[in-house]
Amino acid sequence: MSRSWQVSRRTVLRGLGASISLPMLNAMAPISQAATAGKTLATSAAGLPIRTAYVFVPNGVNLSKWTPLQDGYNYDLPEILRPLSSLKDKVNVLTGLTHDKGRANGDGAGDHARSASVFLTAAQPRKTSGGNIRSGVSVDQVAAKHIGHLTKFASLELGCDGGRNSGNCDSGYSCAYSNNISWAGPATPMSKETNPRLVFERLFGGDTGKDKHAADQRTVLRKSLLDFVSEDAKRLQNRLGRNDQDKLAEYLSAVRSIERRIELAEMEDDNRQLVNGYSKPEGIPKEYMEHVRLMVDMMVLAFQTDMTRTATCMFANAGSNRSYRNIDVPDGHHDLSHHGGNDVKLEKIAKINHFHVQQLAYFLKRLDSIPEGDGTLLDQCMIMYGSGLSDGNRHNNENLPVLLAGGGGGSIETGRHIRYRTETPLANLFLSMLDRSGVQVPRIGDSTGLLPYLS
Repeated sequence: MSRSWQVSRRTVLRGLGASISLPMLNAMAPISQAATAGKTLATSAAGLPIRTAYVFVPNGVNLSKWTPLQDGYNYDLPEILRPLSSLKDKVNVLTGLTHDKGRANGDGAGDHARSASVFLTAAQPRKTSGGNIRSGVSVDQVAAKHIGHLTKFASLELGCDGGRNSGNCDSGYSCAYSNNISWAGPATPMSKETNPRLVFERLFGGDTGKDKHAADQRTVLRKSLLDFVSEDAKRLQNRLGRNDQDKLAEYLSAVRSIERRIELAEMEDDNRQLVNGYSKPEGIPKEYMEHVRLMVDMMVLAFQTDMTRTATCMFANAGSNRSYRNIDVPDGHHDLSHHGGNDVKLEKIAKINHFHVQQLAYFLKRLDSIPEGDGTLLDQCMIMYGSGLSDGNRHNNENLPVLLAGGGGGSIETGRHIRYRTETPLANLFLSMLDRSGVQVPRIGDSTGLLPYLS
């Protein structure tokens, strides 16, 4: 095939109110070096977009089974982090980072609410359960403001626990603080979407005001979204080289697989409605693990197709008391986090932490399975994972459990355990991630400068 023909990065497959963006194809690459001379803001040295995701888990961790004993490259993964063994070379464990503004600083109890509010803002939340909430602008929304215009969606906010943004959820702190990590402004939390079906329709629903009607039609007809764009897909396939044909086929197969999993979750809901006389929102799986994995799959699709370059996901809300019977932990997570040094409770916390890291590993493996440029999609990403508390019993905010995965477009040296000086602001990592995304700001929250040793 002649390389004189190119596919635009903005090409989509269309049909009945659906628009499916495309993954990065070889036919989208610049034909000559001259085409990359004025490379777009927020791209790597290879001209590929850099994507960033922030993943939150509640209630701290069992630090003794999280923190590696050795520093640098030659460290052993501790028990909780072992699901990352096949990805160790693409992950950094960051020890010693702190969120001072997650501490009470005179405001008394409410550590769980503060831990979520401060997680991406590094700003002290105002203690109130009324309408006068005040936090800070989160790092993802700083990025969205500067580079969000480059993509269909400026940012994507996801989660697995619902919740309101009013009322008292933690010792006088508004529920808005416990239930959100993304803040567009000091008084404006970006409410997360918890329904995979709604996220799927948002990503692939098309561009017209008839989207809702078209989605309803597709549901009534019980046909896949891909059925309605198949003609467009065939036309494109006929013009692509063999490698691109394979890439497109694999991508469309992944889209169909996710769509089918959502449909199965909806069928489970229908069955529960018939048996128990009640229903829950469509598309939310009965099994928590499947729910988490569907949400991270949405982030993978959004990154793969460059529909957004910034995403957040809360595996659970701050202070979550979810039980984990699927891993033989029937106790509430928050209750266990007040372990008082009890070895049995600490072991159960480690099992929950291990389970969460397994879901992170699933996310990273999906990113790493997708070729892009000379590497993989994960190589073009920065994925920060962690909690706003260190130990749930002490409710402390220093030495936070933080992982940074992905190569940031070649700007991050991975495969290490990096130990920072005590009280190093976590916000310094935010500045460094923004800088690698093409966003230069003087500070965020209580940052004091760029975080060293990442490259």
